[in-house]
Amino acid sequence: MKDDSTAPHAPAFTGRRWLFPSAVIHELDADGTTPGRAGRRPRRTARDWVVDITCFLISALIGLASAETVSGDPGVPPGLAVADQVLGALACAAVWLRRRHPVALAATLTALGPVSVTAGGAGLVALFTLAVHRPFRYVAWIGGASLALIPFVLWLRPEPGLPYAAAVVLTALLTLSAIGWGMFVRSKRQLMLSLRDRARRAETEARLRAEQAQRLAREAIAREMHDVLAHRLTLLSVHAGALEFRPDASREEIARAAGVIRESAHEALQDLREIIGVLRAGEPDDAGRPQPTLGALDTLVAESRQAGMKVTLVHQVADPAAVPASVGRTAYRIVQEGLTNARKHAPGAEVTVRVLGARGDGLTVLVANPAPDGDVPPVPGSGQGLIGLTERATLAGGRLEHGPRGDGGFEVRAWLPWG
Repeated sequence: MKDDSTAPHAPAFTGRRWLFPSAVIHELDADGTTPGRAGRRPRRTARDWVVDITCFLISALIGLASAETVSGDPGVPPGLAVADQVLGALACAAVWLRRRHPVALAATLTALGPVSVTAGGAGLVALFTLAVHRPFRYVAWIGGASLALIPFVLWLRPEPGLPYAAAVVLTALLTLSAIGWGMFVRSKRQLMLSLRDRARRAETEARLRAEQAQRLAREAIAREMHDVLAHRLTLLSVHAGALEFRPDASREEIARAAGVIRESAHEALQDLREIIGVLRAGEPDDAGRPQPTLGALDTLVAESRQAGMKVTLVHQVADPAAVPASVGRTAYRIVQEGLTNARKHAPGAEVTVRVLGARGDGLTVLVANPAPDGDVPPVPGSGQGLIGLTERATLAGGRLEHGPRGDGGFEVRAWLPWG
């Protein structure tokens, strides 16, 4: 019997169910209610026609062989033989309905077994179809009834030239073979559908992971852009504000402030080009300039002092050159953000930057400032910088804490793993 377990084309997805081009695969669902296109059953493909014709020919050949046996049996009245053959022909014709009504066809042909011997081939095809297209509970009831009727049928219609026990065993083996083959085809088909579903689910999960990686990359770039540009733009704001509120400043002071503004703008553009380079290249190592490390803290503090801040740097790292680049870059960004916030929210206050640690003990970074003198004009800010620094420190395996001190000042303290 031909195995019709595979479809020639891939399934089409309609949003809620899979629709397969083969009418046989369409019937694999438990209750046979899967709608086809526009609510109709899918049309038979060329492969389905080949399978259906093969099943019909098998039923007809078995029926013809049984009809000759019935006609040659002197114990069977002629009228009963003719009725047997007519019912067998109708059963063979009903095989064409096996896809649409597998349960009804198998039950009808099983009940027809004691009446018509020539319908036996169609009954085997019906049991095979039932096992392919319906769950085991249908096969158990109808297949069990068919097996139970075999001794009774062979008692009424003994097989000529074959002992009764041998005929029962042979017929039962043929019935079990049809049922077992159908269940094998069904399990194979279910495995194929499961593999298709797993493959499609794996593709979906891979796409979601790629989207998540892109989103995380965008967030990392956004944090980097905030950390890089906030420091430069704050310098621009401070010196531009000084020029605005001190129109009587000397020419040297104005020139110095203009120089700082020009240099800060140039550095901001350079940093922005780095970020754009990362976006284009996809890797942070492809940036135009090297990323800052712990050794760049002196330059950062010098820039802040040149902008008019009072900064005290206490550098107590045993071997600064041995600090990993990622840890040093994180420490640099923490100090940079702390100086930026102190410049905005505590202008004129002295800021203390302390960096200490050794291999195995970790790296501790402290940025603290006392309360500012007098009232501080409100400065716009969303607080995302400290949130980004906390996430950065956590991703590096460390921790970051920040908050007001008892004297009204503010403190940022971080610990980063080293070694």
